[in-house]
Amino acid sequence: MLKNTDIVLFDTTQRGSLFPFTQTRAVADIRFGILTPKERWEYITGKKVETLTAEYISNKGMSPGKKLFINAAILPGSVLLAMLDELQHDEAIVYKNNIIAFYTEQHQNVQVDDIKISAFNKTTQLDGEVVYISYPWHLFQYNDEAIRFDFQLITGGRQSKKIADTNRVVAPENIFIEDGAIVEHCIINASAGPVYIGRNATIMEGCMIRGAFALGESAVLKMGTAIYGATTIGPFCHAGGEIKNSILMGYSNKAHHGYLGDSVIGEWCNLGAGTSNSNIKNDAGDIIKLFPGSEHINAGLKCGVMMGDYTRTAINTSLNTATFAGVACNIFGEGLSAKHIPDFTWGVNDRYILEKALQHIDNWKKLKHQKLTDKETAILKHLYKTTL
Repeated sequence: MLKNTDIVLFDTTQRGSLFPFTQTRAVADIRFGILTPKERWEYITGKKVETLTAEYISNKGMSPGKKLFINAAILPGSVLLAMLDELQHDEAIVYKNNIIAFYTEQHQNVQVDDIKISAFNKTTQLDGEVVYISYPWHLFQYNDEAIRFDFQLITGGRQSKKIADTNRVVAPENIFIEDGAIVEHCIINASAGPVYIGRNATIMEGCMIRGAFALGESAVLKMGTAIYGATTIGPFCHAGGEIKNSILMGYSNKAHHGYLGDSVIGEWCNLGAGTSNSNIKNDAGDIIKLFPGSEHINAGLKCGVMMGDYTRTAINTSLNTATFAGVACNIFGEGLSAKHIPDFTWGVNDRYILEKALQHIDNWKKLKHQKLTDKETAILKHLYKTTL
């Protein structure tokens, strides 16, 4: 089934619970572990996969043919992969009232809102515990499992580049360095989890790394960076200071001293020098978050900052415990940040002028030899209108 059928990764009607990351992307494009779900399933199947998401993000029609639809929020495992091969037309796999997958030979005009348990002739339960991303804090909470899964997927049967003699390493069998990467005069301890260094990445002198850890293509760890697992620094990111159990999805910078812990940073973000976040309440109590239209949700003991794409902080910004910052914000001001920062926030309470926001984003993208695309502009304009 997986090798012979086109794959579609779909969002669910609960995609809003992954704010702020689903403001600008499909769930299939959220990076956790080494890969995004889309990249992960392409590794598994050996072919391109399609996505089904909100229309303002992608309104491309699907190609003709039989389709296997898979929930983009699940990390695949052996049990699920075996069940997918047995699926028949109009059958679905269900986990805790979530549709995980279904197979159809009549996929025309399928929309996210159409995917309901009641729509199928037969459903089969997926038993056991699986990694399913319902809320944004799950991304860092399950990042260890995701890095381990992706590490085996990417490196199985392959040979790592030789580790330079200038480094001090523990458990070198758990370290994989891609061609073009530069790693010199560092301490890497992979005894607690694998360490993956992507193609053309650079780890500067004096860095200290504990797995599980993933450094994406052409990403940079600056001198003296301290990394605690499970952490992902995505492609083309620059990272420095102290980082623990966090994700930078791609093209973002946390290049200076300051603490980032139990956090997820979207793409094209920049944390000013000295920016730090709190990841635990002073009373050491559980962190409770309220999503629009939902009950209060327990996020556990630790949760740092969830930061949407294109958002930046001023130097020495202090981010509160469980801060949720939306898309395209410029965060500055005295004292601790607010715990909820809406899209297009300027400072504390003001709103970014759209034309300035777009110009500033384009300026930042030029620093990495890219430019704001028409698709990105359309998404940002849609969000600006709908978040007035």
